[in-house]
Amino acid sequence: MATIQETTRPPRRLDDVPGWFPVLDQMLFDWFLTRQEAGGTRGDLLEVGVYLGKSAIFTGRHQRPGEKYTVCDLFEGDAPDDANRAEATKSYSALSRARFEENYLSFHDELPRVLQGPSSVVPEEVEAASCRFVHIDASHLYEHVHGDIGAARDLLLPEGVVVLDDFRSEHTPGVSIAAWEAVLNRGLRPICLSTQKLYGTWGDPEPVQDALLEMVRDRSDCHLSVQEAAGHRIIRLKSKHMRAPAFPPSKHAQEEPGTAEQAEGSAAAEPPAATPAPAPPVPAPAPTAPAPAPRRGPGRRARRVAVDLLPPVLTRAIRNARAARR
Repeated sequence: MATIQETTRPPRRLDDVPGWFPVLDQMLFDWFLTRQEAGGTRGDLLEVGVYLGKSAIFTGRHQRPGEKYTVCDLFEGDAPDDANRAEATKSYSALSRARFEENYLSFHDELPRVLQGPSSVVPEEVEAASCRFVHIDASHLYEHVHGDIGAARDLLLPEGVVVLDDFRSEHTPGVSIAAWEAVLNRGLRPICLSTQKLYGTWGDPEPVQDALLEMVRDRSDCHLSVQEAAGHRIIRLKSKHMRAPAFPPSKHAQEEPGTAEQAEGSAAAEPPAATPAPAPPVPAPAPTAPAPAPRRGPGRRARRVAVDLLPPVLTRAIRNARAARR
């Protein structure tokens, strides 16, 4: 797991929020959620394990009127067992509910419903068959992930999507085992794999896979491969210099000089016509260097020496003749 750079300054952009949420997964979250909304699928949203809120903030933008959004995390609370406590202490020592809520409210007017506790409390707090999108990014221990996947199966609508984080990281073998066990033995059907997350459903994956393939094949910023494994079509995606989807700045963006305040000023009124700038002065021509004196060749020097060596009478005659020609 990469080290997260901590900051105490309120976030101005989504990228200012510490966390692990690659650009490829931002694109896929946006695509899955937008497709559901365009197709008329309505349902609640759930994120299990939020850290400081980066993906939760992103997902919250897709909450529609009448939909519930629930997040769950231990935050600074007690872990249910020693292994989970050790994991939280090592990887999430900076996590607190106050920091999550501060980050979330930097981008949204209201908090989602926040459950502070282990993920095992989720089935008691979220209605069965109510969710269209579930993101699981909590404990990496097999027993916990196994339980989170089982809860997602019961909470999702038939066409709902579950996203499993860290299903292939070298430091999270428990997630890998639980994820592929669900595919082989618990009815989970993969839709696609990013470099970090597995996207799946307990419904029919083919329609959404076909739409995903059509979308990706039109992009030049995404590597694509399709494989078959254990009777499943596996779509693998990898970013190729992909840019993150556009996301609005936070409420603190205006605190940064020269950004939102200037934008608001330019949008409020049409700026006056600019006065044409005076034409730059025409530079004076550079002085012409004097032409070099013609070089006197060896023939001229030879004639001069010859004249100097003649008798004075002839020398004067020659010079007088030259002067007359001039």
